Amino acid sequence: MKINVTYYAMFREQAGCGGEVVDGGNGDAVDLFESLKATHGLSMARAEVRLAVNDAFVDWSTPLHEGDSVVFIPPVAGG
Repeated sequence: MKINVTYYAMFREQAGCGGEVVDGGNGDAVDLFESLKATHGLSMARAEVRLAVNDAFVDWSTPLHEGDSVVFIPPVAGG
């Protein structure tokens, strides 16, 4: 299953791209995040990251489906 992943902030820098289409495996967001974390060296723990699917914040237990748009959002600091 293909999932559209968009990266922002530090994840964009660490991944070296603004987004990509990836294999969503079994449709588990936790597994997808851990896979991308290992592939790209994403530096944040899952507990510190918000998950959005198809433009809505969702729980990590939300199943992913073919063609979903996923964003893993790291904390944002302002100044």
